[in-house]
Amino acid sequence: MSTPPMNFQPIGPKHKDKFTPELRILAASLLSMVVILLWAKFFAPKPPVNQPQREQPAASAPATAAPSGSVAGGVTPQAPAPGNTSVGAASPAPPMAASEERTIVVENALYRVEFSNRGAVVKSWQLKKYKDDAKPQRTLDLVHPETAAKTGGWPFSLVFDDPQWEKAANTALYKVSSESSSIEAPGDLTFTWSDGHLEVIKTFHFDHSYVVNAETTTTLNGSHVLAGLAWRGGFGDVTVTDPAPSATINTFYSENGKLSTFLEKKLEGPEKWGNTWQGGKTFTGIEDRYFTAAFLPPADALSTPLETRYWKIWTTKTNKEGKEESEAVPEVATATAAQPMLLRVFVGPKDYDDLKAMHPPLNALVQFGWLEFIADPLFHGLKWLHNYIPNWGWAIVVLTIVVNMVLFPLRISSYKTTIKMQRVAPEIKQIQEKYKKYKMNDPRKAEMNKEIMAIYSREGINPVGGCIPMVLQMPIWFGLNAALRYAIELRHSPWLWVSDLSSKDPYYFLPVAVGVSMYLVSKMTPMTTTDPQQAQMMKFLPISMSVMFVIFPFSSGLALYILTSSLIGIVQQWYLNKTHPLPAPAKPSRAKK
Repeated sequence: MSTPPMNFQPIGPKHKDKFTPELRILAASLLSMVVILLWAKFFAPKPPVNQPQREQPAASAPATAAPSGSVAGGVTPQAPAPGNTSVGAASPAPPMAASEERTIVVENALYRVEFSNRGAVVKSWQLKKYKDDAKPQRTLDLVHPETAAKTGGWPFSLVFDDPQWEKAANTALYKVSSESSSIEAPGDLTFTWSDGHLEVIKTFHFDHSYVVNAETTTTLNGSHVLAGLAWRGGFGDVTVTDPAPSATINTFYSENGKLSTFLEKKLEGPEKWGNTWQGGKTFTGIEDRYFTAAFLPPADALSTPLETRYWKIWTTKTNKEGKEESEAVPEVATATAAQPMLLRVFVGPKDYDDLKAMHPPLNALVQFGWLEFIADPLFHGLKWLHNYIPNWGWAIVVLTIVVNMVLFPLRISSYKTTIKMQRVAPEIKQIQEKYKKYKMNDPRKAEMNKEIMAIYSREGINPVGGCIPMVLQMPIWFGLNAALRYAIELRHSPWLWVSDLSSKDPYYFLPVAVGVSMYLVSKMTPMTTTDPQQAQMMKFLPISMSVMFVIFPFSSGLALYILTSSLIGIVQQWYLNKTHPLPAPAKPSRAKK
């Protein structure tokens, strides 16, 4: 549309104007072009220059928070920082973003994952076959939405060396490949965003397993920029109370076949290492007692080295008393030098056999402690019995019967030793009376021990023979407790009134029954000691066991094992007492002057 000519009314005497309106427009246009060219020459900002990529250092830490002056979603990086990009021939992508926030749900028989296109992050990851510890129980969600909302970090967000790029990529509205709000696996989901400089593409492939294939492309002005895929904002069952959720969360990595785990106390803040990465890892991730999110190399390139960062941030939570208290939130990120970055992400339960079948194997994440050589065979024996006995509690009872029958010959040998010691008990007591006036550091006390050992030698008595069954049972107890507390199969497994064999008996019936049954066994078993103090200690043992099961987080499955073992011990001891009655005590010989 043309602009109508303007009527000028000059002041003063009228005279003919030499410049027509057309000439005036031409002169103004030429002057404007001169001004624009001069400004572009001397004052305009210089175009960004891509720096060649530097070699990454060996250690790493997450990027620090963005400057307070940056605006969420409106950060537009203009130039790459050194050490992050590699020169590429591609041109910068045109700006691309969605106009509104969307939620996309991906489901299969094992999980329900909820994505948001704001940041292309995960807002919920529910495992359909597992419940949390809430009352009433709900489907377990491994994402902590309240913590993630407070800290601003969500699973599958990106970690850059530059905080502005990180904030832009994790708060932008991505375009989604699917128009549908629900996807049934197997299927793919792609998120794409660009501000004209920084471009991010995330593609996820879902199948019928717990493994998700993730492909991430991050470029700045057409050149590759390193970014890691992260699990942030908390992990695991937030409803656990024994112990607190933060006390059970580890970050981890495997290097040269060795697994390294880091509890919250071992983690530093995000500012600790600077913009560096730890390389050479086989797999990385985060875990709690029963579940894990593990980052692995692609299945067709298992030798691909992974780079990782792991750190903790602090947030606040409200305790049962309604007071605010600080809580540490461990987080982890994983990257590769390749572009696009290809990773497999396992998000699911720590089932020993399933993890062992992974490539690389992940069964090291099921840690039975320093007694693993005992816990592992006990657990697999229990798992084999469960194939024929549907209830885990009754499987523990059958396992206890088997173990006690295997140890019964040792119990017979111990009982025979006890009979011999009972026969010479008066003679040993007379020797102890003779030397009781001397102090423990008196050399004459050594003579007492020589005389006692001479009696044991004469009768063919092994002084520790009566303790062998108990000595063998103790490592079994601790090994079985580790297997019951850390095996996902025992989580929330019921037995009669017990709702979870991996945790404490809520009504404390089992601890009381353990104390009573152990006391009955001790009353039926002949004492092998003549020392009154030691005899009192043996009587106090059943009470101390009951108290330990109340105070410490021993599993009720272990209490069931000990209770069953004690009941079997009562039957076995009754049989031994009936078939091998105690002989009359021998008369003590006259002590030499």
